[in-house]
Amino acid sequence: MQPGVDEPPVSEQLPAILDIFRAAVARAPDGAALHYLDSSLTYRTVDALSDALAARLIDRGFETGDRLALFLQNTPHFVIGMLAAWKAGGICVPINPMNKEREVALILEDCTPSALICLDGLFDDVIARLDPAIMPAITMQVSPLEFQVRPYYRLFGEAQILDRPGLVRFAQLAEAGLSPTYRSAAPGAEDPAMLVYTSGTTGKPKGAIISHGAFGFNAGAFCKVAELSDGDAILGIAPLFHITGSVACLGAAITIAAPLILTFRFDPIVVLDAIDRWQPRFVVAAITAFIALFNHEQATRERLAGLRKVFSGGAPVPPPFVDEFEAKFGHYIHNCYGLTETASATHITPLGARAPIGGDSVLSIGKPAPGAVAHVVDETGARLPPGEIGELVILGPMVSAGYWRNPDESAINMRPDGFRTGDIAFYDAQGWFYLVDRKKDVIISSGYKVWPREVEDVLYTHPAIREAAVIGVADPYRGETVKAVVSLKPGTLVDTDTLLAFSKARLAIYKYPRIIEIIDELPKTTTGKILRRALRE
Repeated sequence: MQPGVDEPPVSEQLPAILDIFRAAVARAPDGAALHYLDSSLTYRTVDALSDALAARLIDRGFETGDRLALFLQNTPHFVIGMLAAWKAGGICVPINPMNKEREVALILEDCTPSALICLDGLFDDVIARLDPAIMPAITMQVSPLEFQVRPYYRLFGEAQILDRPGLVRFAQLAEAGLSPTYRSAAPGAEDPAMLVYTSGTTGKPKGAIISHGAFGFNAGAFCKVAELSDGDAILGIAPLFHITGSVACLGAAITIAAPLILTFRFDPIVVLDAIDRWQPRFVVAAITAFIALFNHEQATRERLAGLRKVFSGGAPVPPPFVDEFEAKFGHYIHNCYGLTETASATHITPLGARAPIGGDSVLSIGKPAPGAVAHVVDETGARLPPGEIGELVILGPMVSAGYWRNPDESAINMRPDGFRTGDIAFYDAQGWFYLVDRKKDVIISSGYKVWPREVEDVLYTHPAIREAAVIGVADPYRGETVKAVVSLKPGTLVDTDTLLAFSKARLAIYKYPRIIEIIDELPKTTTGKILRRALRE
């Protein structure tokens, strides 16, 4: 029997992530929970602030089961807001801060949150432009300058916190005291903790329901494989709105009662400053972040010497780069794999092991994490033996129970025999798994999923576009980048720069096509369906 391949799924009672946080507060109340740029917050402080925010939400009408949307970068507000949602009996909905009005509107329309917390700049640029009919009843603005000793000039220039309608100073929340009616909720393992949005085959976002138990279980599983312990400060490069940042960074830190280091967003110099100041020992991030550090002139072996546990997931990892990174900095990048629907990693290269290379120079994604059971199946659903290529199917307590208010997509993907990943894979006799292709058309750019249909829908709103097809093309930095091939309506003229600007204004930075090609006619099947495969070839 191969662990993670033939064993039955874990069936014991799962720990709820909020209970894990409360245990961390009891274990290390005065220990650092967050390092944000040049300041720190203890577990006791984060607990008190999230209590105060939860009480404020409840006083303003937030009820059990309501959704709290977080439109934030990696700041303490995100962590406090997530905990407050849980303490108020609600569900956290992270929203990518790179999203534009259209993308945010689709999410708000789907999950209908009662409350929203967003950065003041994002409120001005995005939220204020939305249809008031979809706006949550409770809207709070926060400043990224809060919780700092002094504003970080590289990120914020000489900006200052200005009083404005709707702005809430989180650091002052606890001063007013708790509402006498406030009672912190105690969600069960099966209760939803998060709705994490990922695009569906139609291009519309769908919210994967991540339970408190799945969150807590997979955070603990990652800690086991990465051998994390009390002294391992965690460098939070991965964005908290992404499932990896939430579970493998924040969840892992809570599990071991260690500090999580936040740098607002990824900037190589800011990250290097954080490494100098806080000396993290563990990091997990998309390979693009490591490539950026590798190529930065200020990144040296000495500055990165304190790192001991380096992991990467979210996008394919080129084997040659792993060797180059190790030669320059002395750290081996341990590959891992997971999906939004599996609460982050289901396959991890154990600390100290080296992922083998199989097939056509494909680096293994690792072995199944504790509790994850993985199979490779053919088109009939029959399990395949080692070496045979088919679709990767995953079972275990980390798998989402379904998509929010989307029973059709849930039934297609979350089946009794496991979650259908849509990824084509095989495994070897030693239990190492390898991805060889993707069954779906999803493009993974810098670790983020981009669905061609969503980009095509935006391109079709341009008055000159007749047909559009979007594909992924190899990119040495992003892994893949988005390319659009379009044809124009008769009698219209438009250049690629204009189309690039049009797309950039309407799509998140990782979604808009970096390459646009205009041709006379797109290749099609005899029934008129555009052939993306022919364009890729």
